[in-house]
Amino acid sequence: MRTTVKNEAVQWTNAHWQLVNRKLVKKAIAEFAHELLIQPKGVESIINQYKIQADAPNTHYLFNARCLALEHWLIDENSIIKIVDNERQPLDLLAFITDFQQQLQLSDELLPTYLEEVSSTLYSCAYKYQKAQLPIEVLAKADFQTIEHAMIEGHPCFIANSGRIGFSSTDFQQYAPEADQPFKIIWLAGHKDKTCFTAINGLSYRQLLEQELGAEVIAAFEKTLYDHQVNPRDYYFIPVHPWQWDNKLTHVFAADIAQRELIYLGESQDEYSAQQSIRTLYNASRPKNFYTKGALSIVNMGFMRGLSPYYMQSTPPITDWINKLLEKDAYLDVCGFQMLGEVATMGYINRYCDRLGAKSAYNKMLSALWRESPMSKTRPEQQVMTMAALLHVDTDGNALLPELIKASGLTTYEWLQQYFKAYFSPLLHCFFKYEFVFMPHGENVMLILENHIPTGMFMKDITEEVLVYNKDIDLPEHVDRLLVDTSDELQILSLFTDVFDCFFRFMSAILEEHTAFSEMIFWRLVADCIIEYQEQHPAYKDKYKRFDFFVPQFKRCCLNRLQLNNHKQMLDLADPVNSLQLVGNLENPIAAYKFQTVLTP
Repeated sequence: MRTTVKNEAVQWTNAHWQLVNRKLVKKAIAEFAHELLIQPKGVESIINQYKIQADAPNTHYLFNARCLALEHWLIDENSIIKIVDNERQPLDLLAFITDFQQQLQLSDELLPTYLEEVSSTLYSCAYKYQKAQLPIEVLAKADFQTIEHAMIEGHPCFIANSGRIGFSSTDFQQYAPEADQPFKIIWLAGHKDKTCFTAINGLSYRQLLEQELGAEVIAAFEKTLYDHQVNPRDYYFIPVHPWQWDNKLTHVFAADIAQRELIYLGESQDEYSAQQSIRTLYNASRPKNFYTKGALSIVNMGFMRGLSPYYMQSTPPITDWINKLLEKDAYLDVCGFQMLGEVATMGYINRYCDRLGAKSAYNKMLSALWRESPMSKTRPEQQVMTMAALLHVDTDGNALLPELIKASGLTTYEWLQQYFKAYFSPLLHCFFKYEFVFMPHGENVMLILENHIPTGMFMKDITEEVLVYNKDIDLPEHVDRLLVDTSDELQILSLFTDVFDCFFRFMSAILEEHTAFSEMIFWRLVADCIIEYQEQHPAYKDKYKRFDFFVPQFKRCCLNRLQLNNHKQMLDLADPVNSLQLVGNLENPIAAYKFQTVLTP
């Protein structure tokens, strides 16, 4: 029997609703101002008070704030006031979006669907705030999955970052990561005429099934196929998210089911837990087994979360290529850098929609991949933690990062040095030595800690989101889809945007606000990490001039503008770099340290 939850609407108090609206209005002001969509103006005679004028002349907002490096607005959320016709009004994020619709360049056509995703984000946030939370000092010492499911923020830049358009209230309680309800997945049999299995070297289809299912379940599934009067050798077994089966596959693939090209086999014995990335499932019954990632045709943060069968054929070859390239790199080993390989895939072709091409959502409804689990690669004394946790602030306003540092016994200065060595140094090395970049945002990185001190990291999503800039590198068949032809400026912008603007900006602000650790010292340590790397690797000195991390400014990449422009497909995944929204420049917070040596405390 499939695990179900009671079909009730999620309940929260009006106080929680008001609280999350205030917090998300604060975020909307900060991020829309950061992207130059709205223009805060200082209020005369009142230090650190700002005003933003809505589209209508009778409506404005007031708030107290400081503007930190990278034009990061550190706003006192309790100071935010909305004024309409000289009267104070309650804060309402949906109303805020409509108040600034013209300035946000949000068309009437896209407004309702964007508001739906904003409303869904509010729903998710209110759920998280009414849910019991572990105290920060306990969470800092918690296990991998406890921390994973305690995350509140989602992507730090996006306003509409937790919308799950397509989920019902019951679905939310069953499948949302914050609900933390383990569930069983569905297994189908796909005929080999339409199903493609691909795996890394040394991993056979039978080995995969024996690990993920076991002999008893395999035998039961094969009996089901015999009962359907078909030969099991003509089919591949495909894991499927139960929501996808109930809401998409049973209807869209009805012809395939009727013709026995797709056959329902049953549920897994193991239970799985939805991760922050929602369609990636952790094996809660056997944590060392692979993650299972499948298509989930809901709209979530700028994309329909499908999974392309066309890309599935290239995923394991990319894993093989990257592993071979990096596995003997001594510097990455010293940094503790490891990857979670995407080791096997299944892709099922919808023959009716195949002619529409790889971009069609209907061609991304039935695929799966298996990814290595960090639990199979860690030692007992090591703690694994999503890097998103470094930006976690709980419902009482307490930040996790200072508590982690406190538990380590190190000073903030010392802890950050260890963190930059574990996280930023490997990214620098891959960029300068191999000329490629990952997508190293918080949810894509898992920190390895010992005694709460960062000693390494796991990088995931290494096949979908790696970009290779080196035209001279030998790329095998399938791997060549990673090659991107763009300017030197846009190559290094990948790191300026993903690391500086989308992570360090928030991390330094948390330390500034919660510990009074100066943002100047934070950015000096970032500069020191780069300087130290360059001093240790003089062989790439020509690249240090070509790709200068100490330029006075770099282009401002605006993520919310992408989502406001098209909330279902923010980027052309076949050409992500040239899909970016670049508006103006940001002052580089490490530019002043260009000709300096590493600072010692």
